[in-house]
Amino acid sequence: MFWNEPNNKSHWACELDLGWRRYAEMTRLASAAVASEDPRVLKVLGGISPIDASFVSNMSQQNALAQIDVVAVHGFPLDWNHWQINEWPNKLNEIKVVTPLPIWITEVGVSSFGAEEVQDFGLARSAELLIGHTERIHWYSLYDLPRAWPATTRHREAEGSAYYRHFYMGLFREDGSAKLAAHTFRDFTPALGLCQWFHFQDPRLGDAVRRMDDLGVTYLRTGLSWADSLRPDALQWFDEQMKALDKFRVTLTFCFTPESHGLEAHHTSPPKCPEEFADFCACMVRRYAR
Repeated sequence: MFWNEPNNKSHWACELDLGWRRYAEMTRLASAAVASEDPRVLKVLGGISPIDASFVSNMSQQNALAQIDVVAVHGFPLDWNHWQINEWPNKLNEIKVVTPLPIWITEVGVSSFGAEEVQDFGLARSAELLIGHTERIHWYSLYDLPRAWPATTRHREAEGSAYYRHFYMGLFREDGSAKLAAHTFRDFTPALGLCQWFHFQDPRLGDAVRRMDDLGVTYLRTGLSWADSLRPDALQWFDEQMKALDKFRVTLTFCFTPESHGLEAHHTSPPKCPEEFADFCACMVRRYAR
């Protein structure tokens, strides 16, 4: 997958990219590079949030979908989106109108910010609405985000409760204890998969694999950070992560610009040289594709 939520200002510096021209160019180059490296690998347009048919049409008009195999969408109607959970089928149909490509839901989730019962209801209702209508449904996420770690969003505490909801999206609390939704989740595997981001040298990796096995998970979405690839011992960590996850069908997201490589010094910035992002994608496919 090429980037994460490219049409979301928390994940792509849109003001620097009028019309998303730079993202379209980067996607064209990256998808061609991956296809040249291994034509078996499915290439996924970065999961969009908000779900916006005009963005997908824009990408098509700029020829960014020429070598793309899947369009991905993200939805959080009980936390961040301005539509109701029962509108999920309509949101998928909006995208089906503008592209013949398969649609995956690579993030769907509900926080327990207000109450665990809300998350538990949201999980069951999401599964009821979505299973059977798309090949992949990645529930976000396995773990709550530790309070000592910042959420990956640009404006942080200034976003108010929207920011703090990031910390309550897991099936399991920071201390490892299970929420109500963790027990409900077992009722929907293996149809439901997970999305879980792992930080650089994340100590939760081994525990995550054990918990996913216990839950009956067979497919996972995670990421490898282009920015992290410049850290000391980056490949050692990447190898450890990918070896641990080898038993799962993995959708691997490539994203996050190194500060030294962006138009501005921020991980959401478009790269100065999109060919370098394409090279990173090709290198990771060469190293880890099965």
